[in-house]
Amino acid sequence: MTIEKIVTAVEAILPEIMAIRHRIHRKPELAGEEFATAELIRETLKDSEIELLSPFLDTDVVGILQGAAGEGGNVTLRADMDALPLSETSGVEYVSEVPNCMHACGHDGHTAMLLGTALVLDKLKSEFSGSVRFVFQPGEEVAALGKELVEAGALLNPEPELVCALHGFNGLPVGAIASKPGAMMAAAGFFTINIKGRGGHGSMPQQAINPLVAGCRIVEALHEIPRSLEDEQTPVVVSVCSINGGSNGNVIPDSAVIKGTVRFLDYEVGARIPPMICQLATEICASIGAKCEVEYSLPYQPTINDSASVEYAHKVTEKYLGEGSWYDLAESSMGGEDFCYYLDKYPGVFCRLGLGNESSGLHNSNFDFNDTSLLNGMIFLVATVLERGQLERVRKGRRPQ
Repeated sequence: MTIEKIVTAVEAILPEIMAIRHRIHRKPELAGEEFATAELIRETLKDSEIELLSPFLDTDVVGILQGAAGEGGNVTLRADMDALPLSETSGVEYVSEVPNCMHACGHDGHTAMLLGTALVLDKLKSEFSGSVRFVFQPGEEVAALGKELVEAGALLNPEPELVCALHGFNGLPVGAIASKPGAMMAAAGFFTINIKGRGGHGSMPQQAINPLVAGCRIVEALHEIPRSLEDEQTPVVVSVCSINGGSNGNVIPDSAVIKGTVRFLDYEVGARIPPMICQLATEICASIGAKCEVEYSLPYQPTINDSASVEYAHKVTEKYLGEGSWYDLAESSMGGEDFCYYLDKYPGVFCRLGLGNESSGLHNSNFDFNDTSLLNGMIFLVATVLERGQLERVRKGRRPQ
């Protein structure tokens, strides 16, 4: 198949995909609540030959398309669907109509791109062998439902030989594709420290055990954890993001709560952090007669790209989008991503899709996915399926001819 034929097929469907993206943007849904979005996906694909499976969770949509060119493996493409609890200020014509909810991370664009990819591949199924799986995943934000979806068996029958996902990202030229082998994104953990003291009158601190004093010392100690791990030669982040305690300038409270996040790229280093947090908090509280309880969760593991799959994505990008369209990322992101659970089981690649240098940052109330990037995003995803024979040669260490 010629590159021109693929580009023409994607260009033909682009206006429809832009309209779908705007429709999803107007009606954002939070993690695990993507019922209308799932219904729209199923309605859009109902006349295709894609087999739409029953939900594995409540709001996911998983579809399988069989190629007509003989037997072969499976490529699984994933898009996340959920929005964020944020009030939109972008001022676009299709601005969110849902109070305190908007697509501030571009998942409307991801969903629309994968829908377009599915519709194009449905028309081009005679051009590839094996199968392609389309995963429209709920709850990437905070809930990390990718883990539950994988555990529920959404990637079985058949198991993929390649998993792939695109994520829109500002700071890259529009339509550029970027990635790196190894750790692409960090593990993301979250901690809560509940401090129990003894309240009292603000004028008589000697009769109280002030949990805020312990809290301030704990915050300072937590700030030093990354520095204490500097010798590990791998980035670590420990950030306190919330401190709550007391409501009156003349009353020492009984309790205080500290919340924050931990990010790391190396499993062994990451395993050392929770005990450090617990020990620091316990010792500091004990020093003033307070007590504490520490809660820690790790919903996101490091997102680890397979090196051969990254090389494959690089070759596909330059073949279909031209030289200079691929960017090698020098550093890992300390953000988290539940595509890690796909990559933990199967070889694959997580890539960034450039939204332009003028685009607002992700998780910003002024963010809007750049429609101009949809074209290259869909071309890349379609080509990733059609060029699968090249993938096998890359993995065997032979250069494609």
